[in-house]
Amino acid sequence: KYTKFSICYYWINLLGQKTSIYSRSENVAIPSGEENKTAALSYNYRIMPLENTSSTGTYYCKVKWNDIQKTGKGVFVLFRDTGYVNTSYEWEVLVTLTVLLAVLSITATALLLWKRK
Repeated sequence: KYTKFSICYYWINLLGQKTSIYSRSENVAIPSGEENKTAALSYNYRIMPLENTSSTGTYYCKVKWNDIQKTGKGVFVLFRDTGYVNTSYEWEVLVTLTVLLAVLSITATALLLWKRK
């Protein structure tokens, strides 16, 4: 009864729309002497970004037997066009601090010269 099943991979985008990615049917042979025992099988599938669309969303795997259907918890995947870019403000802070100190120095020098006269 449980040797024939189908595996379906799909994703739900940020708008709640469901898109099927891949499905396949399986027929697993049970070795002699292994009847009525629990078995765990792994099936891997590599998710690639879909063309012409943002592939960000939650990805699910669903398995269907004759009268039973089980769905995984899902994995949220965030796709970016350019990848992660670490923004660094070190140069901006250094330049701002240098300009501020230069302005204060010029102002202080001008005040000292003005008070002297």
